[in-house]
Amino acid sequence: MRAAVLHETGQEKLEVLDDIETAGFGPGKVKIRVRATGLCHSDLSAMNGVLPQPAPFVPGHEGAGEIIDVGDGVTGLSQGDRVLLCWLPACGVCPACKRGQTQLCLAGFMNAGTPNFKRPGGDVFGFAGTGTFAEEVVVDAGCAVPIPDDVPFDIAALIGCGVTTGLGAAINTADVAAGSSVAVIGCGGVGISAIQGARLKGAAQIVAVDPVASRRESALEFGATEAVSPDELADAKQRITAGEGFDYVFEVVGKSATARTAYETTRRGGTMCVVGAGAMDDQLQFNMFELFFDEKRILPSMYGGGDVLTSYERAIALWRAGRIDLAGLITHRVQLAEVNEALDQMRTGLSLRTCIEI
Repeated sequence: MRAAVLHETGQEKLEVLDDIETAGFGPGKVKIRVRATGLCHSDLSAMNGVLPQPAPFVPGHEGAGEIIDVGDGVTGLSQGDRVLLCWLPACGVCPACKRGQTQLCLAGFMNAGTPNFKRPGGDVFGFAGTGTFAEEVVVDAGCAVPIPDDVPFDIAALIGCGVTTGLGAAINTADVAAGSSVAVIGCGGVGISAIQGARLKGAAQIVAVDPVASRRESALEFGATEAVSPDELADAKQRITAGEGFDYVFEVVGKSATARTAYETTRRGGTMCVVGAGAMDDQLQFNMFELFFDEKRILPSMYGGGDVLTSYERAIALWRAGRIDLAGLITHRVQLAEVNEALDQMRTGLSLRTCIEI
């Protein structure tokens, strides 16, 4: 079968190979025919080493498709079921799951060190234990979440990561208050989803911040009340909040520099929500006085900060009701053979989400 492979961390191009086989199918596993997958910035971060991932590997973790085989002991799933891929499944028995913080379950991370594929040259891993830039993938049954028949594969794929992450940051983690002021730094697919979440929660002002003009224009279509470049943020803070700062600021870039900007743009007593996934060696500094004196809440948001299955259901319900726009997030579509074109679209900021049709 075909899959897009990164041979070594740091390479910028993927090689689409046709000598890949799935690996690991057996009890407790399912094999999925991938139909659509989104390109998330986390895939780029894994490729360049910002996020840890053994190589060689197949990127992709935001996918949907059909089950083509079910291993022994799997219940509730059958051949032909339409599913989305959950890259962070809950085990249900660890301390985090028992506390109701299923998004903090580490069971899914353990899969990242087990090969999902093989080829004549040896084992190949799947990013985040999945690897959806492939025609087929084998995953734990908990990674396969059934979707209703009326949800297209491309929409389901987005719900599997970016939409859930962005919406959840605003709805679950920050719990944006009606009438509040919000700034979102970084307006790709996740940032736009955070904007839609803030709009759903009733934020009065939502300022989108991004260096790419086309993304700023898109943010206005998805609910931002104003869109500015990073060097215009200070002026927006002064005009909109009289210099006090925004009630909520979402950092959706994953860099210490933008996180520091987010902190300084948050009002005293306000909330800074960290959504972007950054590097382990990128240090963010605060002094002890400002932490005490400003009483700003710093809230990291992992995968939307809530139970992902509940978040999936909520996203589908909101999409059906026309309360959120998911199809509009897909600005580009490519075939698997054109995956490097999708990478360029992401790197330049041209796309919000590129759907790779497999």
